Parts: sequence; C-alpha cells; structure tokens
Amino acid sequence: MKLYTLDPTLDHRWDDLVASHPKASVFHHKGWLQAMARTYGYRPIALTSTPPGERLSDGIAFCEVKSWITGNRLVSLPFADHSEPLLNEFSDSFELTEWMRTECGQHKWRYIEIRPLSWEMHSDCPLVASQSFWLHTLDLTPSLEQIFRDLDKNSIQRRIRRAEREQLSYERGCSEGLLNDFYRLLMITRRRHQLLPQPRAWFRNLFACMGPSVEIRLARKEKIPIAAILTLCHRRTVVYKYGCSDEKFHHLAGMPFLFWKLIEEGKTAGAEQIDFGRTELENDGLIRFKDQFGTTRRRLTYLRYPGSSREKYVAASDLPAARRLFSVLPDALSSRAGRLLYRHIG
Repeated sequence: MKLYTLDPTLDHRWDDLVASHPKASVFHHKGWLQAMARTYGYRPIALTSTPPGERLSDGIAFCEVKSWITGNRLVSLPFADHSEPLLNEFSDSFELTEWMRTECGQHKWRYIEIRPLSWEMHSDCPLVASQSFWLHTLDLTPSLEQIFRDLDKNSIQRRIRRAEREQLSYERGCSEGLLNDFYRLLMITRRRHQLLPQPRAWFRNLFACMGPSVEIRLARKEKIPIAAILTLCHRRTVVYKYGCSDEKFHHLAGMPFLFWKLIEEGKTAGAEQIDFGRTELENDGLIRFKDQFGTTRRRLTYLRYPGSSREKYVAASDLPAARRLFSVLPDALSSRAGRLLYRHIG
C-alpha cells in the first residue's frame, strides 16, 4: 500500500476527516497544529493511504520538531496529551514500518513518537512502549445530582460549598483581559512549582487559531483573580488543559469551584465527558486530586520507533539547580526563557 503525506493545515480534506472520524479529538484540530507552527515553528505533516484528490479515509497527524538540544524527531502530537491515529477498519495493512525506517534515515530523526489512547499493534509492528501516564476522564451522562454525590465529600464537596459561601465571582470567555489574568496566575503557579511558563504567544495563538473551542474560566475574590482553568472542546468532550492559582487564596477553594462550574456547564451544553488530561505516574498529589472528582483512570502509553529511543529525555526542568533558577527569574525573563525552551521539548 502506498503512503502519502500532506499539510493538514492547508488541505481541506483533513478538516473533513477530523469532523467525521469517531476517534478524532481536539488535538487533531487544524487550529491546534496551526498554533504550534506559529508559536514553535513546527512543521505539520499528515500521513495517509488516500491518494491526492480523494476523500481521506485515514490519517496520522505529526509535527516535525527540530532541535539542536533534544534532537530532531517526528511527534504525534507535541503538547497533546494523546493523539489517536485516525485509522479505519481497513487500515490493518497500514504499512508504517518501511515508511518510518526510510523517513528516519532520510531526515535523521532520533525517533518517531505516536501518542494513542489505545492501539492494538501487530506482532511485527516496530513501535515500542515509551513513557506512560495516567489519563483521567469524567463521565457526564449521569444526573448532575449523582455526579455531585460521587465527588469526594471532604476534599471536593465541602470545598465547593466553601467557595459558594465566600461568594467568589466567576467569568468565562476568551477576552484579552481574561487571558492577561490567566497568564499572571500561570506565572505564579509555574514559579511555585519551579518550572518555566509556556510563552504568552502560545495561548494567544490558541485563541486565534481555535476560536470558540478554547475558553478560560476564572474565579475572583473581591475582584482579585485567584484561580483559572483553560479548556478545549471537541464534539461532546471537554478537555481540561491548563490550570493555575494563587496559593495565598487556596483556602477559598477556587479550583474545585471552577471544576464544578465546568461540570455544570459541560452537562448543560450536552457534553458527555470531561478529559482531565494526563498525569505523571509519580505525581501522587495530582492523581489524588483528579481521583476525588469521581473520574475513571486508565494507563496512557506513548509508542516510539526505533526501539533504541525508549529512554526519557532529561529536561532542564528535571535538574534541581535549573528549577531553583526558574523560581527566581523575573517575569519578563521567565516568559522569554519559556518560549526558547518549550520549542525543544514538544
């Protein structure tokens, strides 16, 4: 079977595939690919068995990441928690092996990585397991009353009631003002965790390229922003992608309050699932927090070719000295450094 490549940001057939394929997610959206290209300079590529001029029946979206620090590679997809190959029932013979071998050699890629939710590999498939995470999802099909009863009584239910007693104000949208407040809280949170923030341009480009699929929800106490979340939406799934807060106001329960708003509004809008995103296996605190919302947890494993690329890249953020430096950088330098670093770690 012959394979073809196309630019999914320019070929309208990709839009049609994402709109119709049952396994498509918000991370397949052309806008997500455009935002990465604008912010980090990645080159989007889609691989398909469909000849030019015909309606796409399958496809795998990638971005080429070029880095003198972490090496050149092909990833499906950078900064996406998962990106299912959009295959069909006739794709069992989708001959990736020779294509990956040829392209890795020609482009000198360190590896090709695919991030499927689940994918049954044939015995002769050259892809090997790489990093693993937990993926939490919340089923929104039960009644709102039942969903609330399934929340952890002490850690979530009582904290939502606390936030309501505190009369936190709430905003939702995609305005420049909300983005500015969100980004200030993001800077506070990343400094607290001794990590560099994503560049502001990344969020601006998400809004510009994805439109109403992206929203910010923000909680205030007496006009002071105390917590915010950024979500993405595709069909009947809402994806929680980024969250941030000011620890001085954690006792007011801004984050549980925002998640409950997300649940209420998602349910009203007809969403059937909230994707709480991936979590590192060793991050016990975040795992416990997501568990407390009554979510279902499943293993998410990334796949790579060739097999010798299974090792995890050690980023600067993994090093204690670098983390201490990140925590004291001025905001302007921290944001600028984030823009330089993140393009290497997609």
